[in-house]
Amino acid sequence: MAASEEMSSLFPIFILSVLGLFVIPWTIYQLTKAVQRHTKSMHCRCSLCLRSPKYQTSLLKRIGKFSTCSNVTLVLLWIVMSFLVYYIKTMTREIQPFEPFSILGLDASASETEIKKAYRKLSILYHPDKNPDPEANKYFVDYISKAYQALTDPVARENFAKWGHPDGRQGMQMGIALPLFLLDMHGAAAGILLLGLVGFGILLPLMVAVVYLSRSSKYTGNYVMHQTLSSYYYFMKPSLAPSKVMDVLIRAAEFIEIPIRRSDNEPLQKLFITVRSELNLDPKNLKQEQTKFWKQHPAVIKTELLLLAHLTRQSAAVPDGLKADFAHVLRLTPRLLEELMKMAMFARNAEGHGWLRPALGVMELSQSIFQAVPLSARKVSERAAASGGSLDGVAPFLQLPHFTDAVVKKLGRKKIRSLQDLKELNPKERAELLITVGGFSEQEAVDVELVLNIMPAISLEAVCETEGEEGVQEGDIVTLRAWITLKRGNNLVSAHPHAPYFPYLKDETCWLLLADIGLNSVWVSQKVTFIDEGAAISQASKAIHESLEGTGASDSEINIAVKEAIARVKAGSRLVMVKFQAPSEGTYNLTAFCLSDTWIGCDKKFNIKFKVGKKTRTGVIVEESALIENGQHDEDANEDEDEDYDEEYESEYSEDEDDEDSKASKKSIAEPKDVSDGGTSSGIDSDDNDK
Repeated sequence: MAASEEMSSLFPIFILSVLGLFVIPWTIYQLTKAVQRHTKSMHCRCSLCLRSPKYQTSLLKRIGKFSTCSNVTLVLLWIVMSFLVYYIKTMTREIQPFEPFSILGLDASASETEIKKAYRKLSILYHPDKNPDPEANKYFVDYISKAYQALTDPVARENFAKWGHPDGRQGMQMGIALPLFLLDMHGAAAGILLLGLVGFGILLPLMVAVVYLSRSSKYTGNYVMHQTLSSYYYFMKPSLAPSKVMDVLIRAAEFIEIPIRRSDNEPLQKLFITVRSELNLDPKNLKQEQTKFWKQHPAVIKTELLLLAHLTRQSAAVPDGLKADFAHVLRLTPRLLEELMKMAMFARNAEGHGWLRPALGVMELSQSIFQAVPLSARKVSERAAASGGSLDGVAPFLQLPHFTDAVVKKLGRKKIRSLQDLKELNPKERAELLITVGGFSEQEAVDVELVLNIMPAISLEAVCETEGEEGVQEGDIVTLRAWITLKRGNNLVSAHPHAPYFPYLKDETCWLLLADIGLNSVWVSQKVTFIDEGAAISQASKAIHESLEGTGASDSEINIAVKEAIARVKAGSRLVMVKFQAPSEGTYNLTAFCLSDTWIGCDKKFNIKFKVGKKTRTGVIVEESALIENGQHDEDANEDEDEDYDEEYESEYSEDEDDEDSKASKKSIAEPKDVSDGGTSSGIDSDDNDK
């Protein structure tokens, strides 16, 4: 039994070692993430954002952020490990090896006289006749007396000197580090314990794995249900207008699964009255339109009304019974918008091209949702368009704090008809204008300045090229090389957008598209982020090295180009290189779009004229340069075509919608009127710098 007790005492050490194997690395990982989050501090500092719940740093908020399942589990494990360390330390003191000389306080070479003298001295302190303390009595009997006996007996002392134990040589003992109660179990108790170990160690993990696999089989890698992707693929059309993208978004399976309660009927009726103006119901057939609306799936109705309440900044009007559903819908929306964007650019033809018009519509809806700006704010009146106003309507202004339609009208009388006009003023003039004309207070003017300083100014450079070839022929692999540069007034590269009405943090994301506006087709697409500078440096270095190595450049030339690329990335640029196959012979007027998913009016485009020669055995038959960038057209090109290509296009909100009349396969969509109906992004400005 003594051996069993000694082995069972090692069980806490075994448990402590196992816990430490994953608790310590897990702690280091969590601390690293916390330090990264603390050092970033990328959110807007205007008064609206500081009051937003997602940015509040009160004690309860901090506790709430810390009290995640992961952090709580980690703290509990550290408490268990601390208790085990204390227990092991205490147990080690109690279970000390029997060392007679140490007990009597002597050296191993002490004489018999010294042993007797030490024994008498300890007897005065611990003998029951001298010290009535029970603990002293126990220590005297168990240790002092036995030590004296072991050292005064010649045989015991010889054994101790030779083998380290008074009883002589001891055999080797082997055992298992298990608690003593497990070793003492017999009969029915042992069987129950065995069943418990099998159930907890085998059956429970197996059940968890089965449940996880059954649930994960319903989702993609981005945690979007497969049924949602099927619905998006079915409802996505080439002529889908931006105002109709909402109808596709709300048909996600995640939204369909939102519970429907009888108690929701009355709150939804009140919410319907609040947001009815955004439903685009025909006033001539209002009753029929309302009846048609309420005949939809109840979950679809609820989702649309909740999203419209957010777009119109009426979250306070959402009844308490719908608050949980409201938060759930907004939490899922960013993920679903990203999948909807991918579905719009999904290969739809033999060339592998997607659809441009739905993609631009998804981006407009995404910008409106994150800025909580209604889609109707993008409508452009004929008078505003004729006077050179913003093609995004008043929407770009409404993303600024404290701006309303009335303020925008007042600024319009001072010839501030676009957000760019406001940004071109110096800070002093802008503050004076907002205070005197807009009626802003000084603090409100400061808030506007803070948001303008964090708002990105994006520039785009793009070129299509082939490795080792001067011209391009049918079937060649062409590389789109694009540099996207982001500048802010506060000199930050990565930042969270000003979005005080959206309740969750969102990183800025851009989408790079190479598209043919005339054919409503997206040739290539790439998602771009400015958050991870290290990954961007690695990606740019690798891309530059591989591209130059293929052209036969020297090592010194490659090193210089890589250093320049790294410097550009650190300055706020991102390199995107995407390959695609050259199409059939002809000249293609392409446009590279850089679309923001969070800011309105910050998008950019870059014109590329792309010429492909006929494939021959001897090479490429081209009469002139095969690649012409930034609107540098052939001399023999049709002048009318150039005018149509360079003309700025309007949002589909500026005209009445007619989805049936716009077909992506028709060539006539390249004309100015059809482009406007196509709903291309109205906030896109063309870079004017020739390459």
